Amino acid sequence: MDKTAKTEHPVQELIAKRWSPRAMRERPVPRETLLSLLEAARWAPSCFNAQPWSFLIATRDEPEELERMAGCLVESNRAWARRAPVLMLTVARLTFEHNDKPNRHAWHDIGLAVGNLSLEATARGLYLHQMAGIDRDKARDTYRIPEGYEAVTGIAIGYRADPEILPDALKERELKPRSRKPVAEFTYSGTWGQSWANGGG
Repeated sequence: MDKTAKTEHPVQELIAKRWSPRAMRERPVPRETLLSLLEAARWAPSCFNAQPWSFLIATRDEPEELERMAGCLVESNRAWARRAPVLMLTVARLTFEHNDKPNRHAWHDIGLAVGNLSLEATARGLYLHQMAGIDRDKARDTYRIPEGYEAVTGIAIGYRADPEILPDALKERELKPRSRKPVAEFTYSGTWGQSWANGGG
């Protein structure tokens, strides 16, 4: 099942191949590979170079820890994500370290770090599925996340599996063709709503 994006304009192959499956094999991900993924995240840009990201990590090497982290996901995500060999929670520091003022770009910067991580994973034959559906209060209690920090997303990492392992509703979503809004629908010039891609402005 080829899920490579059908792009309107040429892009790098890694971007076209990046995809977020739910069906993942239980095959472990080597620790050295995970360290390379995290190194890619480390070199993401951030406001004031604050690097406001932290990652809580659980792997299949420690099944109890993996199940503990799965417990921080909402039930609909827990149903499929507990099969993944790696689960992570991203955590944002909400203030700048150098002046303790609010960092309203922290979540944005975590997105950049995970973007780097996801492309490194794709280059290594791995897949990520990011999840907004987490229980932030449970994550705080489970991992003693301190004040001034907040859990942002969950991430499942692994190797693709046959969608047949998923419940019917999720299998249908897995097999559906990928789609995105055309560039013309989100690029403006001159005034809001006047498409830049279609020659406006």
